[in-house]
Amino acid sequence: MRARGLIITLILLTAAGVIPFTEASPERPLVVTSIAPVASIVQDAFGDSVEVVYIIPPGADPHEYQLTASQIELLRKADVIVTTGGHLPVEKKIAELKEEGTITGEALFLDDYKREGFRYLPERWYNDKDNPHGVWLDPANALAISRATEKALERANPAEAELYRARHRDFESRVGAIVEAYRALVGDNKTAVIQMPPDQYAIEWLGIRAVASIKPEEEVPAIGIDELLGTAEGTDLVVYAFDSPDQMKDAAKELAAKSGKPLAEITVFWSDRPYTEVLIENSAAVVKALGGGSGEILPAQRNDVGRYVAISLVVGIVLGVALGVILKK
Repeated sequence: MRARGLIITLILLTAAGVIPFTEASPERPLVVTSIAPVASIVQDAFGDSVEVVYIIPPGADPHEYQLTASQIELLRKADVIVTTGGHLPVEKKIAELKEEGTITGEALFLDDYKREGFRYLPERWYNDKDNPHGVWLDPANALAISRATEKALERANPAEAELYRARHRDFESRVGAIVEAYRALVGDNKTAVIQMPPDQYAIEWLGIRAVASIKPEEEVPAIGIDELLGTAEGTDLVVYAFDSPDQMKDAAKELAAKSGKPLAEITVFWSDRPYTEVLIENSAAVVKALGGGSGEILPAQRNDVGRYVAISLVVGIVLGVALGVILKK
């Protein structure tokens, strides 16, 4: 029992990124990201081997925010610039500055990520168009962004290429362990009504299909709760983001209560927290909701992690992955 407890402890430490890295080079490249969640991916992946700064401040509307003169100067100093793909106004301006030569550092956009396995999901509730919102919530996309960043860092600072590779291998292993653990806890053919398009990326990698959205798109009014009630009654849960507007949160809660379906609370935008920590919390919230009572709000707590990873160990999902990570250490 003591040995098994040690293994579980090591797995949790590894998944949370607690196992320490070696000393970083004092010459740290500057990585500038468009938003804070993407900064958390880069920081979690490369640790103190890079300096990471994000442009759009927490609480600002990313669809309205414009670059300041000081931020343009910051971008000129950047070794690598990491976007969500290029659809935000700030990111379109970055592409213009890069094309005209104002920015000389590596700038990463959608094509760079697609080469690493990035995918858009279709908005089934809105003409099946590509969903560009919340793409970082899907761990496959987070890894595509981090892989593209790793290659850009190697080009920017070839002398430290092996350090960046080692850091990224660790990040991939930690994300992989979390993905395997939570995928094992979700059955087949699950469906959900989501609050807004970004929520889709937090659930579909788990195997839960988003079939409707309370607010289909930024420019489209929210759908009435009574109009969505029949759809919600045929699904397994309702998903909303705690960092969304109060009116939208109230709508999700009302839909869950009227349909008798459990309600999962996730995070879409955050700052200054490790990506893997938020990935664990979002996944735990969804898994808890699938097993929870009707209409109950079930935000994730950090102590959920031990229980869910331990369950996965019983069915042998995480053990091989996590032990491989530990042995590499």
